[in-house]
Amino acid sequence: MSRMKQEALIDKKEFYRNLTRLALPIALQSLMLASVAAGDALMLGKVAQDEMTAVSLATQIQFVQNMFLMAVTGAGAILGAQYWGKGDRRTLEDIFNLMLRFCGILSFIFFLACELAPGLLMHIFTHDAPLIAIGSSYLRIAGWSYLLTGISQCYLTIMKVSEHVKPGALISSCAVILNIVLNAVFIFGLLGATEMQARGAALATTISRIIELALCVAVSSKASYIRPAFDRFMRISKQLKADFIRQCLPLMGGSLCWGVGFTSYTAIMGHMGTDAAAANSVSAVVRDLICCMCNGIGSAAGIMVGNELGAGRLEVGKAYGKKLKNLSYVIGFLSTALVLAVTPFVVRMVILTEQARGYLTGMMVIMSVYMIGRCVNTVTINGVLDGGGDTLFDMYSLIVCMWLIAIPLALAGAFVLHWSPLAVYACTCLDEVGKIPWVMIRFRKYKWVQDLTR
Repeated sequence: MSRMKQEALIDKKEFYRNLTRLALPIALQSLMLASVAAGDALMLGKVAQDEMTAVSLATQIQFVQNMFLMAVTGAGAILGAQYWGKGDRRTLEDIFNLMLRFCGILSFIFFLACELAPGLLMHIFTHDAPLIAIGSSYLRIAGWSYLLTGISQCYLTIMKVSEHVKPGALISSCAVILNIVLNAVFIFGLLGATEMQARGAALATTISRIIELALCVAVSSKASYIRPAFDRFMRISKQLKADFIRQCLPLMGGSLCWGVGFTSYTAIMGHMGTDAAAANSVSAVVRDLICCMCNGIGSAAGIMVGNELGAGRLEVGKAYGKKLKNLSYVIGFLSTALVLAVTPFVVRMVILTEQARGYLTGMMVIMSVYMIGRCVNTVTINGVLDGGGDTLFDMYSLIVCMWLIAIPLALAGAFVLHWSPLAVYACTCLDEVGKIPWVMIRFRKYKWVQDLTR
């Protein structure tokens, strides 16, 4: 299709209106979720470096859980967006049921692990006894929040694909604001509360998750919302189950490759000393905050492309995908500039040793280049390609670029060649930038231009 024909298929005003309507609330939701980690780091950073570092390492458990949950809710979002574009509410209810079944089981497993073996989980990330003790006390309380997270994420996913993205974002935002306020109360012992430090951060998270789920259930009781069909909770067609699993398994593989890979990066940096671990913890918070806009556009891309493909408008969906891919480069370069702009402020903001402060400055500069690849890949792979059901490519690219290149280099640099922490950190950033050419080749094959509905 020529560029002129492609442009003719797109009503630019409608395109940007839909993109803004979807991307801004999702980006706000992502920002609010990242703000919890930022709040934990800032508040605990004012208490002690060990408290901040231990909680940052402990929350990697939830990060891994989220990888499983993202695969399940991602499959629900892919099929849900297409069936919503087709106007099939009943099938969307069945998709909701499937998500709840899988996410409920996953959340229960992670809850048990945190309650029964928190020390063993912490030992994965550090051998430092004080950090293990602090992190274990955090996980025993935070584990209860992990039990609820999967269920609330199912509700929020369905809201997102069924044109209720604003209420979903509002619920998440309210829960996050409550979390940050309760963080201050329990960490520092304000308003007559006992000073709990790391355990206070865990308690704040658990209470906010309870409120979030209660709000999701209450809001979804309204007539225009999609709700679980409990009368057929265990009676879902084999064809829909097969379609759901066909989307879920590659997403699960990709999520695990990415999630375990990122956790491996954290573990590698954690074993390079407390200064390197502390600097990496702060840089991770900044990365997650700045990635919020590309996360929002990536999610919006999947919904917009999926709606058009599910409605049978394949050429329009293809044109949308091209425009969103081009937009991802703009977001990437803006994110690079933003990282460099906030670096001086971030370095002065938390209590770190001089060595850790030097590491953090170097990590921020390296991360600024990484952001280009992160934004392009998030929008193109997790948005456009996934929106059309091309979910296998993400897993392939992660196996090659992360597991066969970046992680072996980081391991060798840290434990064999004894490189500096900054050189090892640079290795952990190679995968996103290095796979951009491969991603563009895959995009132009247009295997993602398909209607998945039946």
